[in-house]
Amino acid sequence: MENKLSDLTNALLDEAKKAGANTADVIAVTSASISVDVLQGHLEHIERSETTEIGLRVILNKKQACVSSSLIDRVSLKTIAERAVAMAREAIVDPFIGLASPSEVAKEWNLDDLQLYDNNTKLKPEELEKLAHRAEQAALKINGISKSQSTSAFYGEQNIHLRATNGFSGGYKKSHSGVFCSVISGDDVEMERDGFGDARTHRSDLISPEEIGKTAGERAVKKLNSRKPKTGNFPVLFDERISNSLIGHLLSAINGRAIVQGASWASELLGKPIFPKGTSLVEDPQRVRSYGSRPFDGEGLPTLKRTIIKDGHLNEWTLDLATARQLDATSTANASRGVSSPPTPSISNVILNKGESSFNTLIKEMHTGLLVTSMIGSTINQNTGDYSRGVSGFWVENGEISYPINECTIAGNLKEMFQSMIAGNDSKPYRSIVVPSLLIEGLTIAGQ
Repeated sequence: MENKLSDLTNALLDEAKKAGANTADVIAVTSASISVDVLQGHLEHIERSETTEIGLRVILNKKQACVSSSLIDRVSLKTIAERAVAMAREAIVDPFIGLASPSEVAKEWNLDDLQLYDNNTKLKPEELEKLAHRAEQAALKINGISKSQSTSAFYGEQNIHLRATNGFSGGYKKSHSGVFCSVISGDDVEMERDGFGDARTHRSDLISPEEIGKTAGERAVKKLNSRKPKTGNFPVLFDERISNSLIGHLLSAINGRAIVQGASWASELLGKPIFPKGTSLVEDPQRVRSYGSRPFDGEGLPTLKRTIIKDGHLNEWTLDLATARQLDATSTANASRGVSSPPTPSISNVILNKGESSFNTLIKEMHTGLLVTSMIGSTINQNTGDYSRGVSGFWVENGEISYPINECTIAGNLKEMFQSMIAGNDSKPYRSIVVPSLLIEGLTIAGQ
């Protein structure tokens, strides 16, 4: 398949040149996936998908156009190339677009070192069904669980190849498999729902289905007899399972696209303290066995480990070539490319350094406040950083978890929240965004 995609991108690039495009790049993606859903001990749904798509971007006199197709015969490739060139001629001039120079692109990489593809596992539907049944059965054994809501297991793989007129050509493939379980506790008078799951590039790294189901069941039971919390200003502890959403808001704010558009609350914070002293946030796009890893970005630049936050200070934006040119900076090799769209900045794997306190210590230190374990909806002002979210979780009294809560809202401002942030030491290293539990002081809680 790798050779097929390489030949395919080469053929489309040739057609683009014949149509009049001396500057162009092509991306081809083949995806295959199988997912199996079970419910109450019975097979509910099997879905299998296999697709091959190709996308062409042509640049003519600082004007660009993108065309994609799932038709890959020679006649279709010729049509794609002619259409892209015609569209580019009518597009708006953008002085910042353009390919990387030949000296900038990646020259070599070792895919074996990244271990993005599991050569030993290509799960069949019957194998996935067994995994899902095992997870569901483990969940239903938990006292207080009334029924299963959904349990699924999946396997997928993706093959990508990128080629450009600047001489770059490269590809890689990824695999991923996972199991997810969601169950309901209680009865008709009061019912609560929760779940748990795991997904990895290698099947052998997955948490066992029994542990997944057991955790899902225990989480759902703990939410029974929920009530509204007090209203007022209290510390809020974001559980490790959802704390990465906070860091996600920062990553969106420092994205080069948001910066050049003037739509970011962090636009004036480059080089300034944004996190507490001693805090670091590092991106590692070549982390072993991580689905977010890649040897080169969507413009063929070699990916490198970089420090986004250093000793609490914002060190750099997240940039592709176009946004870097607009900001008179250098690309951070963060371009992401789809078959139907031009490159845009995106993050791969990031790690927030751990704090010194355990989860239980953070509970004690907050004394009275809210532990958030799930979120509902989101209202984030991208220009000011004002933050408001519906949440559920547990109320903490005298340094101990007291009772489950629901139907409440927390609010604050991201700039102020990050300044008071205290990180725990319970992050999971295998996740793409590795973030521990985060304690934030003085958020407004709207409850009873």
